[in-house]
Amino acid sequence: MVQDVDQLPTPTVTSEEFLQFKRKATTIVEEYFSTDDVAATASELRELRVPCYHYYFVKKLVSVAMDRHDREKEMAAVLLSSLYGDVIDRPQVYKGFCKLAESCDDLSVDTPDAVDILAVFVARAIIDDILPPAFLAKQLPCLPDGCKGAEVIRRAEKSYLSVPHHGEIILQRWGGIKNITVDEAKARIADILEEYLAAGDTAEAFRCIRDLQIPFFHHDVVKRALVLAIERGGAAEGHILDLLKSASDQGVINESQIIKGFNRMIDSVDDLTLDVPNARCLLKSIILKASSEGWLCASSLKPLGSEPKKVVEDDPAVKRFKAKAVASIHEYFLTGDIIESVSRLEAENSSCSCFFNAIFVKKLISFAMDRKNREKEMASVLLSSICMPPEHVVAGFHLLIDCAEDAALDNPAIVEDLTMFFARSVVDEVIAPSDLEAMEEEAGRRKAAGSPGMLALRNAHAMLGAKLSAERILRCWGGGGTGKAGWELSEVKDKIGKLLQEYDSGGGVREACRCIKELGMPFFHHEVVKKALVAIIEKRGKDERLWGLLSECYGRGLITPNQMTKGFQRVADCVDDLALDVPDAGKQLGCYVERAKKGGWLDASFSVAKPGPDVIAVCS
Repeated sequence: MVQDVDQLPTPTVTSEEFLQFKRKATTIVEEYFSTDDVAATASELRELRVPCYHYYFVKKLVSVAMDRHDREKEMAAVLLSSLYGDVIDRPQVYKGFCKLAESCDDLSVDTPDAVDILAVFVARAIIDDILPPAFLAKQLPCLPDGCKGAEVIRRAEKSYLSVPHHGEIILQRWGGIKNITVDEAKARIADILEEYLAAGDTAEAFRCIRDLQIPFFHHDVVKRALVLAIERGGAAEGHILDLLKSASDQGVINESQIIKGFNRMIDSVDDLTLDVPNARCLLKSIILKASSEGWLCASSLKPLGSEPKKVVEDDPAVKRFKAKAVASIHEYFLTGDIIESVSRLEAENSSCSCFFNAIFVKKLISFAMDRKNREKEMASVLLSSICMPPEHVVAGFHLLIDCAEDAALDNPAIVEDLTMFFARSVVDEVIAPSDLEAMEEEAGRRKAAGSPGMLALRNAHAMLGAKLSAERILRCWGGGGTGKAGWELSEVKDKIGKLLQEYDSGGGVREACRCIKELGMPFFHHEVVKKALVAIIEKRGKDERLWGLLSECYGRGLITPNQMTKGFQRVADCVDDLALDVPDAGKQLGCYVERAKKGGWLDASFSVAKPGPDVIAVCS
């Protein structure tokens, strides 16, 4: 569990130990800007053995870089990304940026453009995944109105993180990634690995990796290396594992980047099985070897799961499922009954087969694309309400991509339709943005650049990068499903927040349920669950009214089991950020999960435990 930032020790200026650390930290920062040696800097910081003061190092590093050239600013960003997790833990990085925002007025005295520079540092930290996006919303209320720190937060969000293609713009702001795009960086990494397999020169491979100067992107080196090892096997696998082991031993790739690379490979292994049927078994073997050699902490990885059961297209069970899926979809378009459609799918696919779910996704969207906007909107609403595992949805999208060329003969607007379905699934949180990127990467291996599927994926990626894209995408076919046309996503969230506040202040349960129903957005009821659960945790269980409302909504069928599960999962996903304000948030969530299971709201298999040491506590 992440430690509460407010509980981190803040030494007084009279502390001799702290004064000594400040002097040494200043020296380390100056030496780093002279030598550009990340490994030596990390070693020196470790040797000080006072991690409780690391927040000051973060503040000092950034504040010194702010008064230097772009080279030093980029070096500071790279160093923070490299030290994160291995040397400086997350709460210390968070607190360091809090201190920077608080002292921005003082920094502006010596650096007139301090607001803009610090805004870029904040945006860069979020892009590099060393600062949670929630930092912006949580820190702004803590700063006095009119102060420059508040302006930093607003500028980071509106001027940098909300613009199209903000990732590449921010990464290149100070000459980062040597002025190459992310796609070019990926191509360079692929070339480095190919050259290593051809020549076997480990030292040269490490030199090239270091020259890229993208330590925050080393997870892509790991992932691409694993793909090569699985695809080629034999001697190539051995060479790749030797390279990764040496990279870990010599500090070329840090532990957090190695774990992130393996987790990305685990996420995409099902796609790789299309080309390498035994990819899952090979990856499991690689994980065991790496773990036994001591350079990979297997307990920190996502669960790999078992080999999915093979299903053939002409199997009678497949034909029977397809026929029932088609009938169910046609009936749904006539009645609009989401609960009935979800129930029928669960009954026909009781084992939650990825193959069957993928078929359902393909059929649902294919039929919708042949109809009007009403059915397209209904298909998106149903897809969100089913709460299907993201990898199953992605598998269905791959089936759509594979048959897009043939479908284009009957539907000239196939690219536009698929673009909107892909983008809408990200906005509705059916799949993650990283899933869309993985889809594009996987499809790129099998499809031509100008194929309908590839065009739709690229268009969806670009559309999601546009400012205020979520609201436009949500309304692409009339918006809000059966809800009120014209409502923006932020408005709906605001209405949900207000109705929960009104109920918690003494409103009637019947009125609250009526308001939830009148929103007309059953696919978005997970937001009700999330907001209610967060409010309950923030009050530390002292107020049971909101829990009673969730119980009533579930009992009436207003909130389906899928939406309830999705709401709990969303809270689990942000519990680390919540713990910054409520230190025992994880423990409370574990207790409420157990209560929900006893009440039948959640399946007994539901778990919010995370791999590795940060495991959420559960009530005994």
